[in-house]
Amino acid sequence: MNRVQIDRRRLLLQAAALAGASLTPAALAPRAFGQAPADDPFTLGVASGEPTADGVVIWTRLAPRPFEPDGGMRPESVPVRWEVAEDAGFQRIVRRGQALAGPAAGHAVHVEVDGLRPAREYWYRFTTAAGASPVGRTLTAPPAGADVERLKIAFGSCQHFEAGYYGAYSHMVEDHPDLVLFLGDYIYENGPNPQPTTRKHKNAEVFTVPDYRIRYATYKSDPLLQRAHAAAPWMVMWDDHEVDNDYAADQSESFNAEFPDGAAGFLRRRAAAYQAYYEHMPLRRTAMPVGPDMLLYRTLNWGRLAQFQFVDDRQYRSTRPCTPVGGGNGKTAPDCDARHDPKRSMLGMKQEAWLLGALSASKAKWNVLAQQTLFAPMDMRATPEGPSLWNADNWDDAPATRERIAGRWTEAKVSNPLVLGGDIHCFAAAEVPAAPGGPSVAPSFVGGSITSSGSAAAASQRLMAANPHIKLHNGTVHGYGRVEFDRGSTRVTFRALDDIQRENSPASTLASFAVENGRHEVVKA
Repeated sequence: MNRVQIDRRRLLLQAAALAGASLTPAALAPRAFGQAPADDPFTLGVASGEPTADGVVIWTRLAPRPFEPDGGMRPESVPVRWEVAEDAGFQRIVRRGQALAGPAAGHAVHVEVDGLRPAREYWYRFTTAAGASPVGRTLTAPPAGADVERLKIAFGSCQHFEAGYYGAYSHMVEDHPDLVLFLGDYIYENGPNPQPTTRKHKNAEVFTVPDYRIRYATYKSDPLLQRAHAAAPWMVMWDDHEVDNDYAADQSESFNAEFPDGAAGFLRRRAAAYQAYYEHMPLRRTAMPVGPDMLLYRTLNWGRLAQFQFVDDRQYRSTRPCTPVGGGNGKTAPDCDARHDPKRSMLGMKQEAWLLGALSASKAKWNVLAQQTLFAPMDMRATPEGPSLWNADNWDDAPATRERIAGRWTEAKVSNPLVLGGDIHCFAAAEVPAAPGGPSVAPSFVGGSITSSGSAAAASQRLMAANPHIKLHNGTVHGYGRVEFDRGSTRVTFRALDDIQRENSPASTLASFAVENGRHEVVKA
């Protein structure tokens, strides 16, 4: 951990202390406690995340009436007991304690459990005076430097509540992943669709902390999503809809035109969104937001087999340089000189420097860049003969960042770089060229969307014709990606649902790809 991270951690801990004892063990803050309501406070389920070799974060949020702004809780702190066991029946309890769920944090509980054994399966639960939570299963990571043989993960994104049911999670759970990666658009911020939909958002477009809490409760009330959270540890990264569609740094989708005070108004919304995001995700205290700032980029090591580098391409990115087609706030734009300015960054220069340093230092066999969208370039021209067009909301808006990352992969001889993403509501497999038309330096995969609507087949065919390095692009079906790592190869499998309007929809394999050790091509398996 570098000095900047240490200073940031200290600032966050100080902020937590000033905010009250809502996330502090009860033994450190004796006081008169309120009592949990008589009805079930665990309506939003349980979750775990951020595994290390000796610990994991376990999470819940007390909300007996989840669609009320305060979750149906009184403005008092409530003691919550927690237990971690080596068996699902809790006959071999290895860690237990008590935390406070307080109103300042929406009565959320984040327990950073330590003292566990590496590469082990554990079960956990919470209890209050009102009763016990569901039981969750989690895993710890292997020790640093361990010679790990295999790792299986699932990754997904873009789960618009109104678009369909979360049947993908039933199949994801049946895959028994060691780890789940969620790569953005956990919620959607807009109000209820006036057209008929499978199910409806519970409140209007969200702007404040109470608004966002109701929206997260709407999504987390889904039993299939709860089941997936309880099945394995999650690592999460946001995209735009956790705040506002297509936002960039301190600019909203409408370039802050909807706020009388401009960027200050949007940053108030961003602060509310970040607060609610933290309250509902199994994140460590180091990620606790301070106003509109939240430190979310980090690495996860799985022995020497894999390192995951999670990057935030929303909070720090440069604002758009090119005038979009038709003006306004559209995303499709022709090329312009400013797009190639080396001072522009998708990550912000501070985060970018951190990532380049992490890549240089990694000793892992597989190096997985976990981010929000398709990393490979994508020319969106309307016809093969037409002028190039670019998506101003993805990496093509700041290609110099991608070039610097690709250059570091090559210069530092980073072992087996591989990119996972979401955002585009399509299954995609592509090769990342070191330069336009050049050889591939890494494969890039997008695991479809859980429910959010994608592109038509004709649009996908047009994109693939204009971009021969894109080997698959399919937005007509929905699902998730499964990735199986071993020392000699990685296999990426796209699992697609038959019908997202059915909670029990069957799933099938849309495509499968093999990435061999030392090779950077996308090859169908």
